[in-house]
Amino acid sequence: MKQLKLFRVTEFDKATFGVLTVNGQPRWLTLERPWLNNEKKVSCIPLGKYKVLPRYSPKFGPTWEVQNVPNRSHILFHAGNVVSASLGCILVGSVFGKLDNQTAILKSKAAFEEFLNELKEDKEVELVIVSAFGGEVH
Repeated sequence: MKQLKLFRVTEFDKATFGVLTVNGQPRWLTLERPWLNNEKKVSCIPLGKYKVLPRYSPKFGPTWEVQNVPNRSHILFHAGNVVSASLGCILVGSVFGKLDNQTAILKSKAAFEEFLNELKEDKEVELVIVSAFGGEVH
């Protein structure tokens, strides 16, 4: 089974930025909501280990859903550039930048297509979310 590992590297501009690896190889950047005690739709999810399954979303089409998040559901990986595009989900991109005066991840659609292509043969993957600094950044 493939392992996705999300290293949360910083919280900046009311957003959480990270690096997503596949089996140890850095592949994409991520953008999530800031840590707000795992509150639905406004917080990133807790650090930890999760099962991730393929899903079809009426809004996003083919995607992957993070399972067994305490008190949360419908946590998806999907394309998006700015934190307001996420209601607690994990956005995938390939370049840090600015968009409409907001810190953003760019080339998100292309990066998300790469993400889907990478996982197209998988029925399940493991996601491990850690702080790159081993501290309190969630």
